[in-house]
Amino acid sequence: MELILWRHAEAEAGEPDAQRALSAKGIRHAARMGAWLDRQLPEGCRIFVSPTVRCIQTADALGRRYTIHEALGPDSTVEAMLDACGWPHHRFPALLVGHQPRLGETASTILAGAAQPWKIRKGNVLWIRGAEPEPGGDPAFIKLAVGPELVGKLR
Repeated sequence: MELILWRHAEAEAGEPDAQRALSAKGIRHAARMGAWLDRQLPEGCRIFVSPTVRCIQTADALGRRYTIHEALGPDSTVEAMLDACGWPHHRFPALLVGHQPRLGETASTILAGAAQPWKIRKGNVLWIRGAEPEPGGDPAFIKLAVGPELVGKLR
């Protein structure tokens, strides 16, 4: 299974936290990353999004259907996020649009075996390829780590 972690783009400051909208820079970055991801996502990719405004706006930039899922909210857990997308055994890949520190902890749990404070910058994507299921198969690995500044240069 492939798991794509997309941290929401830059948001305006303010309260309540769940209602914070993307900044002008965040809107540009989400649009750039969304257009690039739309060309790259594997067939059948399922998209799950935190219920916060900034995550919904980030996912909207992709222009695809998605499911809003509480398990991706700011107060969720790594276990809840992985359960929501069926990691590692689901048949289809998943894109999760969410928050720090949970996205970084999710990546470190998969790749290093324990939740650690790994940082994924705003608007960036970390693409993980799951372990091969057969005995002696390849372990999970980072397929791609990229930010909105770079994807405009990738074709």
